[in-house]
Amino acid sequence: MSPAVPVLPWHLELLHLELSPAFGTWNFETWNFPRPWHLELRNLELSPPWHLELLTWNFKLRRVIPPTFRDRVIAPSLLAADFSKIREETTRAIKAGADWMHLDVMDGHFVDNISFGPAVVQAVHETNDIFLDVHLMISRPDHFLPRFIAAGSDLITVHVEAEHDVAETLRRIREAGCLAGLAINPATPVEAVLPFLDQIDLLLCMTVVPGFGGQAFMEEVLPKIETAARWRDERGLSYHIEVDGGIDAVTAGLCAKAGANVLVAGSSTFRAPDMAAAVKAIRDA
Repeated sequence: MSPAVPVLPWHLELLHLELSPAFGTWNFETWNFPRPWHLELRNLELSPPWHLELLTWNFKLRRVIPPTFRDRVIAPSLLAADFSKIREETTRAIKAGADWMHLDVMDGHFVDNISFGPAVVQAVHETNDIFLDVHLMISRPDHFLPRFIAAGSDLITVHVEAEHDVAETLRRIREAGCLAGLAINPATPVEAVLPFLDQIDLLLCMTVVPGFGGQAFMEEVLPKIETAARWRDERGLSYHIEVDGGIDAVTAGLCAKAGANVLVAGSSTFRAPDMAAAVKAIRDA
């Protein structure tokens, strides 16, 4: 049986599986992920006449993006994690209740910092089971796009201010089976994203000047979020509104009231004394 091509891949190692010949007994020793999710079976070998012989198992778990923009999504930012143990830090975020993992890619040109590239995205993709929200803070997202798609990104966000054909880049992201996001910086008028709203799955309103973590939240961005939410309603669209920068249990409530539902939090989650409590506080804000 040839492997199916995964769409929006989540991968989960199945630690133990017992099947009776009639498929009557299932015994899973694995994490209990909340639904909705799809389980995709890959590399299952059967011997005639279809009695099961457990030879090779490779499972892919794919969890669906929340169905509407009314769902609260918490996305810890890997930028605030301990880079010496990325696998363990991602696992810690999952166990703390994270919905997505936010990965900030910086090229040292579009923003005045360098973070990581496709190899780190791939490492997170291959060692954990979480939706990868990849934010490309780079000058030429169109050039590097294939590498981040191949690395296992689920959602790829590009900046409206970057040097590329925005509509074409968004089309290519969706064509590859990923969700498409568009980001806007605090200083950029919100009208810059207006021509692309029907081409995106997520709008990211930066609530700090991009480039470095740990900055203070910029309240002046709240009217931009309100405008984006109003446009969404007026046009009958369903894109998520994400905020990134200075998000904690206090500012999360302000953003949610303005219309945001995807909350990226770095320092307030990874560096909290109790990460699970921090995630819950942001979710309940």
